[in-house]
Amino acid sequence: MKILVFEYITGGGFNKRDLPDALLDEGCLMLNALLANLQVLTAVSVVLMLDSRLQQRINTAQLTAVQMNPEHDSHAEFARLAAACDAVWPIAPEFDGILAGLCQQVEGLGKRLLCPSAYAVTIAGDKWLTYQQLLKHGIATVPTARFANQTLAFADGGQWLVKPVDGVACADSYVLCSEAELHAMRQRTGNYIIQPHLSGKTTSMSCLFKQGRAWLLCVNCQHFTLVNNQYQLQAITVNAAVDLSPYQALLTAIAPAVPGLWGYVGIDLIETDGQVQVLEINPRLTTSFVGIQDALGINVAAQVLQLLDGDPSLIRTCNQAIALKVHNEP
Repeated sequence: MKILVFEYITGGGFNKRDLPDALLDEGCLMLNALLANLQVLTAVSVVLMLDSRLQQRINTAQLTAVQMNPEHDSHAEFARLAAACDAVWPIAPEFDGILAGLCQQVEGLGKRLLCPSAYAVTIAGDKWLTYQQLLKHGIATVPTARFANQTLAFADGGQWLVKPVDGVACADSYVLCSEAELHAMRQRTGNYIIQPHLSGKTTSMSCLFKQGRAWLLCVNCQHFTLVNNQYQLQAITVNAAVDLSPYQALLTAIAPAVPGLWGYVGIDLIETDGQVQVLEINPRLTTSFVGIQDALGINVAAQVLQLLDGDPSLIRTCNQAIALKVHNEP
């Protein structure tokens, strides 16, 4: 099988402008981990789109790397290369419909998409649509509203969290603690949602999906720092939870709620007072993916490819927590 791998940040999505520091490190981590999974599979050949500025940061052994220079049209190159491959594995931000657009292109070409469908990405990539979908299916999720014209109360230390409806990671998300901060937020342009700012344990599930079913790989603990009213992800403990049963029950409810979820998906959670609530669904590889091979001994890419013909075989050859550093302390 010939697979095109396109990680948007490292693969030429920013070839005509400066690379975004906030997303570049995690993009490189995910891409190198995915390539390491694929490079040991003898029945697979990989074509990789690679920003020419990043040749020293990406392991291109045993694959065909197609350099993206400033003069290239990365979207046209993506379509050209995808047409010449059997399957495509896109990893891209949800904002501005980037990931959904790539998935639509692949589906239009009749090629195998190694991630959720364009429809599922459209739902999961929009936090407001995700909230409505989960609510409709009775799945515990954090109360959410559109930010525009919301009247908020800050009595008794109440705080609010404002996020872009299609934001990725913590970019452009803010904790509001006062009327003055609310007023400043109203001066920003953009499409935002607002949620109560909950204090609790921030975890995530790394999962595989197929046709309304789901398999839980591991539960991870996310470690954030709050800097100038914005969260920054500093580290992740991959495979942090011992008892997976409550998470598997939640995952079983989510699987049929968002049709088209397929392959690897990450789900962010907040745990407060014994309740686990869904924050968002990431219809793509997440940073936690980077530590799964060392934590469980499972080649996730191989299991995703196995979904093409049947169910995954999630046999752990080890079971340990892996500390994954994402950013340096501020």
